[in-house]
Order: sequence, then structure tokens, then C-alpha cells
Amino acid sequence: MSARQVYISGKMVPEQDAKISIFDSAVMLGDTVTESTRTFRHQPFKLERHIERLYKSLKVTRIDAGHTPEEMLGISLEVLEANLPLLGEGDDCWLVHNISRGQSMAGADPTKQLSPATVMIFTMFLNLRDWAQFYTDGCHAVTAMSRAVPSQALDPRVKNRSRMAYTLAEAEVKLVDPQAQGILLDIYGNVAENKGANVFLVSEGEIRTPTTANALSGVSRETIFELAATEGIAVREMDLQVYDLYTADEIFFTSTPYCIMPATRFNGLPVGDGQVGPIVKRLLAAWSRLVEMDIVQQGRDQIAADGSK
Repeated sequence: MSARQVYISGKMVPEQDAKISIFDSAVMLGDTVTESTRTFRHQPFKLERHIERLYKSLKVTRIDAGHTPEEMLGISLEVLEANLPLLGEGDDCWLVHNISRGQSMAGADPTKQLSPATVMIFTMFLNLRDWAQFYTDGCHAVTAMSRAVPSQALDPRVKNRSRMAYTLAEAEVKLVDPQAQGILLDIYGNVAENKGANVFLVSEGEIRTPTTANALSGVSRETIFELAATEGIAVREMDLQVYDLYTADEIFFTSTPYCIMPATRFNGLPVGDGQVGPIVKRLLAAWSRLVEMDIVQQGRDQIAADGSK
């Protein structure tokens, strides 16, 4: 099998040759913005929207990627095209962008760059095995003890690789249940987000989700708004507390890899009747129609392939 091709600062190289300096700001400071796009049937989903958000993050962080958005789109498609032969017919992949400030040395001014930005673009096989069972069984959503990083310190709309706070919060919920999916609250006790997903609930026939004051403005989140409109389901952005999750009829997460992940338990109690709810099922079906692919079946097929080995 051919080696995966990775783009790094102007060059397409085999993955084993894709290296950065230990003095890169990505390593020294976690000073990196990021985006992750997925494919459906080998076609990127909303790549232009992901790149648009990437450039908003770059502007806020004052990182000059050295490419226009149009150039970044073209390079991204080249990386994807170079790696598509590595995928099976029913497989899909991530397309990941990591862009750091470049070479950085410890000192008084962490914003001082010693080189152009480091641009890293690569693909990864989209492994759905850890999530696939949740499409039909639902996951266990658990609130972390730690709170989300306040937006007054770092706006969550800046998608970045400085994820230590979210990783530690996820470690906390795994103490409750090794398969738990975390929900972070903000410093005021409002529902914020998951380590890599937006949080939704269904109550009184209406979909409700936190505003982007304390949560990432997710591309998958936006897709829920679009699908709900086509399905005639009302959506409201609002402050939500733990009480609202306990008393919700349905809870679900949205994220790039799995699209929608329902939760059938919250902090040990059943969500609604403890089954994946009708709104989630409608949204999953609508998303599958949108991308002309059965999203749930793709996850099932990966599990089935493991069982046949």
C-alpha cells in the first residue's frame, strides 16, 4: 500500500517524512488553530465552510497562514485526492488542518515568529467503531467536574488545538463510566459543550441548544439547523442548565465524524423513555438523505467487518 501523503508548509511528503521542529509554537505553546472536515462517499462535506471558519480563527489569533482561503481550498483538495486511493469503497476519511504560528523560542514575547506559519494538512481513516453502537443504543452523557474555559479567556469559536482542559474534563467523566460522553458546564452552570461536539436537547417538541457564547459554532451544529428547517422542527438557542438535560425528552451531540450521537442516559438517569428518540431518528435520516449515504449503516459495517475477521 502506498504511503499516506501529507502537506506540510509547501510540500507534499509521505507521512513518515512529515515532521516539525520541537521549537514550533504548536509544540512549545499549543499555539495552533485547527479544522476537521469529513467525507461522505469520498466527497468532502462543507469543506468551504470549514475553511471559512479556519480563516476566522486565524484572524482572531493573528496567524498569517501564507495562503488565501482559495489557495487553502485548492491545496486541501489536492491532499484529499492524493489519499483517496488508500480508502475502501465504503470508507471515508477526515481532512484535518493544523496551522501554527511557526518557530517560537521561549522568551518575553510569545507572539514573535521566527519563521512563516507551519501549515499541516492530512487525511485520516474515519474510524466510527467507538461511536457506532450509540446510534441505536444511545450513549451515557455525564457532566464533568471541571468547567469549560470561559469565553472571557478564550472564545470557543476560535477552534484551536489547546485541548488540555477538555481532555482532563473527559478523564473525569470516564471515572463515572468508561464509555461516558462528557458535557461541560460554563462558570455560571450553563450547559456549554462536549470536548469535541455541540450539545442539543429536545423538549416540548422543540430542539434547544446553547448559544455560541460558550460553545463552538459547529458546522455540524449549523447542519442541524438546516435539517430541522426542512423537517419543520423548531430550533431555539438559549441558556440551558443541568435541570433541562435531566427533564429533556431527547439529548444528542453533533460533531464532524459521527454527525449525530444520541444520549439515552444522563448522569445515570434515563433520558425520556431511555430509548433513542423520534427527533434524533428523523434528523439522522434527513442527514443520510442529504449526503446520499446511510450514516448509521456505515458505522455498523465497520463493526461487522471486525466481527468477520
